[in-house]
Amino acid sequence: MAPATQSAADALAALSEVADDPDAYVVRWKERTGGRAIGVFPMNFPAEIAQAAGALPVVIQENREPDSLGRNLLAEFYCGYTRNLADQAAKGTLDIYDAFFQADHCIQLLGAVDVVRSEVPDAPVFFGQLPTSMSDPWARDRALATMRSFVEEVGHFAGAPVTDAALADAIAVSNENRRLLREVYASRRAGNAALSSSQMQALVKSSMVMDKQEHTALLRDVVAGLAATPRDDRVRLYLSGHLSHAPRPELLAAIEDCGAIVVDDDLFTGGRYISTDVPEDGDPVEALAEWYLRRDAVAPCPTLVKHETDWEDLLVDAVETAGAQGVIVLMVRFCEPHMLYYPELRKRMNERDIPHLLIETEHEGLPVETVQTRVEALLERIRRNTAPRALEATR
Repeated sequence: MAPATQSAADALAALSEVADDPDAYVVRWKERTGGRAIGVFPMNFPAEIAQAAGALPVVIQENREPDSLGRNLLAEFYCGYTRNLADQAAKGTLDIYDAFFQADHCIQLLGAVDVVRSEVPDAPVFFGQLPTSMSDPWARDRALATMRSFVEEVGHFAGAPVTDAALADAIAVSNENRRLLREVYASRRAGNAALSSSQMQALVKSSMVMDKQEHTALLRDVVAGLAATPRDDRVRLYLSGHLSHAPRPELLAAIEDCGAIVVDDDLFTGGRYISTDVPEDGDPVEALAEWYLRRDAVAPCPTLVKHETDWEDLLVDAVETAGAQGVIVLMVRFCEPHMLYYPELRKRMNERDIPHLLIETEHEGLPVETVQTRVEALLERIRRNTAPRALEATR
C-alpha cells in the first residue's frame, strides 16, 4: 500500500530508507553537519535534551545481521535486542556514536550497556536512574533531579550549557512530530490510511533516528498525501508488546497476508513512543519530568510500579476504541518484565472475550509458515465468533 500522491510516496520511501539503514543516515548527518551523534538506549531518555545541545539523538535499533562476534559477551538468556547490541558493539557498528545515554530499568539492557562501555571505550556512557515507583510522593522530585542531571551531562558533553530556550524549542519540535504521527495513527484506526504495518513502523523508526525537523518535513508530505480508503472486510487486529525494538517486517507482513489489517498498537516503535507530549509551558526541565510521569499513565510499562493505571485496563479500552476484533501480543523471548505481566493481560482479555494470540519473537527471526498457521487459526476463530453476532443483529 502507498499514499495517494507522488510527493507522499517519495517522502515515505525516504523515511523507509532511513528505517532500513539507520547507521548510514547517522554517518551522512555527521558528514553533512559536522555535529556529533548520541546513541540512546530505550526507552526513557528524553531526546529533546540532546536536540537542544545541537547533537543528533538516535534510538539504537536492532540490526538485521546474525550475531557473531558478540555472542560470547552476554548470556543466551538475554533478549535478542540486548544480545544484538553487544554484537554491534563488538563489530564496531556503534563506533559512529560519540556518546551514549540510558534511562531505563531493564536489567538485561544494563548488562548490554556494560558491554558497550567495554567495547566502545572512547565514547562516554551516561546512566540516569529515574524512579520506578511512580505513585510515591518522592517520585516527582526524583524524576526532576534526574532530568537536571541529564541536562548537565549533555551540556558537559556538548561543551556548552543547554539553555532553557533551546530546550523549549526542542520540546516544541518533538511535540509537533509526535502529533503528526498520532494523526496517521488516528487515520489508521478510522480505516482511512492506506499504510501497511511495516510502513507504519518505518514512520516511527525513522523518527527515532532522524533530525526531528527533517523528519517532520517529510512526515507532513506523507500526511498530506494519505489516501482515504473505505473500511474493508479484513479482520481488524491490535498489536501489543515489543517494548524495546521493532518487530521484523516479515513478521508484520505474514500477519497481514493472512487477511488481517492492523488498526492500532502499543508497541515501543509505535503507539508507546508517540503517546505523550511534553508540556510546553513553564520550566522545560520540570516539563520533561512531568512527561516521564504522565507517559506511564498513558502507556504503562511493566518495569514500573504504579497504582492509578494498569496496562491490562488500558489495553482492552484501546482495543475497543480501535474497533479491533482481536489482539496479537508480540513478546520478545526472555523479556522478563513482559513475561511476568502477560498473565494479567491474558486474564483481562479472557474476561472481556477478546480473542488473542501470543507470539514470541527472536533476533534470528521465526518461521513465517508457523506464524501464518497460528494467525490464520486466530482469524478463523474471530470470524466464527463474528458470524453468529451478525446473524443475531439481523433478526
